[in-house]
Amino acid sequence: MSAVADAGGKGADSHQREGAGKRALITGLAGFTGYYMARELAAAGYRVFGTIMPGSALPDLPAGDPGHAPGDIHPVDLLDRAAVCRMVEQVQPDVVVHLAGIAFVAHANVDLIYQVNVVGSRNLLEALAALPQLPTAVLLASSANIYGNADVAIIDEAAAPAPVNDYAVSKLAMEYMARLWMDRLPIILARPFNYTGVGQSENFLLPKIVSHFRRGEREIELGNLAVARDFSDVRSVVRSYRCLLHFAPGVRQSNLAFNICSGQSTSLRSVIAMMEKIAGYQITVKVNQAFVRANDALTLTGSRAKLDQAIGIVDQVPLAETLEWMYRS
Repeated sequence: MSAVADAGGKGADSHQREGAGKRALITGLAGFTGYYMARELAAAGYRVFGTIMPGSALPDLPAGDPGHAPGDIHPVDLLDRAAVCRMVEQVQPDVVVHLAGIAFVAHANVDLIYQVNVVGSRNLLEALAALPQLPTAVLLASSANIYGNADVAIIDEAAAPAPVNDYAVSKLAMEYMARLWMDRLPIILARPFNYTGVGQSENFLLPKIVSHFRRGEREIELGNLAVARDFSDVRSVVRSYRCLLHFAPGVRQSNLAFNICSGQSTSLRSVIAMMEKIAGYQITVKVNQAFVRANDALTLTGSRAKLDQAIGIVDQVPLAETLEWMYRS
């Protein structure tokens, strides 16, 4: 696995010491983002605790990882209010990254989307607010999906929310719910745009494309190839999250919500061209009308201005490098 460049926001040279003696709690540790978040925080010196769903397999953590110890992984359903309280009391976290939730836009169980993303998040905040020593930062992973099909070229945090699916509505509802706790907890809202990397489910677009090339398939069905989206590498995303935790006091004075994005968009046609170059062959693309949404905005690009001002410049892995990493993994 290649590494993100060492530059990682303000004070990057000392980031390996910033978590020394501190305890970090990651909900959704076994998820795609949780895997990388755990390594990012462990590399920064934190002792990393995490939650997984009861009955699920333990996450793939390397033996001897200095960021983990026996008992640091807690099987907890966030909808079990009492269990969440017990877990938080045991961990006593200094910082929290809340990643657990329903992340797939087309998830079939709509009720569960709202229960987990809103009620589960509230249970966590309630438990954290009851601690005798509050965390210094609580980062909640929302989504740029709350902006919907924005009609502006560059989307900043001031853009009016206009969610167009239940997943996006649930994330916006979570943000409004979280505001009820902001006088008691140092909450930061992160709104990531599209991001990807090794280990992401093929339910998501870029892993689907990469997997076709890895299997040597000669054709693929996609939607509108002209649609362009703001894609980031998961390793850059978790580095931004870590920097937000580290600079939480100043961050909270300047803003509550931050876009997590690359600041530039890439069309699906360009993604296909990158993959053809990486794999060494051309693929036939068939447009499936089932994948074409009539109200889709042609281009969605996020603004990094507020994030960069708060934490400094976090190096972005070029999309071509991310795709090659995924292809060769």
